[in-house]
Parts: sequence; structure tokens; C-alpha cells
Amino acid sequence: MALEHAILVSLLEKPGSGYELARRFERSIGYFWTATHQQIYRVLKRMEGEGVLAVREVPQQGRPDKKVYSVADPGRTALSRWLHEPIEPESLRHDLAVKIRGAAYDDPAALVDEVERHHRAHSDRLARYLAGERRDFTGPDAPTPLDAGQQLQHVVLRGGIAYERMTIAWLDDVLATLHTLAATPLATDAPLGVPSGPPA
Repeated sequence: MALEHAILVSLLEKPGSGYELARRFERSIGYFWTATHQQIYRVLKRMEGEGVLAVREVPQQGRPDKKVYSVADPGRTALSRWLHEPIEPESLRHDLAVKIRGAAYDDPAALVDEVERHHRAHSDRLARYLAGERRDFTGPDAPTPLDAGQQLQHVVLRGGIAYERMTIAWLDDVLATLHTLAATPLATDAPLGVPSGPPA
């Protein structure tokens, strides 16, 4: 997926300024696609120039006029075309997993702090996702019933929640394994996973 598609989806859900769009990326779109403010503003300008976005100037008291973006007909056509195209299943690239395997050739205990840091980050993200779910979909102030757009937003968020829970469970397993290895003296000076000599 390109950033353009995430922007089109967000602006179809609700038109907004570049600042408002960037806040959505921090708050909800960030569940599945991240982008910096600079990236968003740069792509908005290009999409406006290509005619896929419409822009309305909104006067503001004591501040420059605000640009409010919405999706023009060519943008709807571009999104529809993309929605009907097949996409390849994503391949996983996981630096931490490579580090964990590499710990066999060093001191596994040295990786504990790094894994604990990742555990805290994923736990914090899960807490944010759960708070967002209560705020927007399941809490007393959430709309009832949810419309089609809200139901689809919620199912994406549930995927993020499930992913974070799975990752935290895996990191718990990694930490248990690292602690077990740290407490087990090695029979030889050879790195873990490296045979000390030819098989008998």
C-alpha cells in the first residue's frame, strides 16, 4: 500500500486539514500505516496537484487560512482501482528475531534488556489500542449501532490488538528462554549452537 491510499481512505472517512490528517495518523490510521507529518504534507501537495484531492480554504481568526482536503472524483476512481487489484501477502522482516538467533554466538543474557524494551513498547501500544477501542467502539460513548465504516475500522483495530497480544506472548517466551540459557552453564567454550567437535 502506498501512503496515497491511506490518505484517500482517511479523507473519505472525513475531510480535514493536513494537521488534522497527521493527527489521525498518530491516533487511528497509525494502527496499520505510519507516516511523518512531513511525508503527509508532501504527498497532500502532490495529490492536490494531480487533481485527486479537492481543497477548500477556510478563513481563521488571527491565523492563516486553513486548507481542508477532500477526495475528488479522480481520487475515488484511483482508490476503487486499487481496491480491486490483488496484493501480495506481506513478508515479515524482523530485526529482533535475527538478533535473538545471533545471540547463540554471544551471550544470550546480554539480549534481555533489549527484549524487555520491546516488550514495554508493545505493551504500551496494546494499552493505547485498547483505550482507543473503548473510546471509539465499545465504551458507553461509542455510537450504537456502528455503521459500515466504523465496523471496518473496528475490525482493523482488532487485528492490531491481536497482533500486539501475540507479540507480547512471544516476547514472554523469548525472555523465559534467555533466562533459562543464562542460568545454564555451557559444557564447552564453543558458542551456543556450534558443535564442539565432530560427531562420534
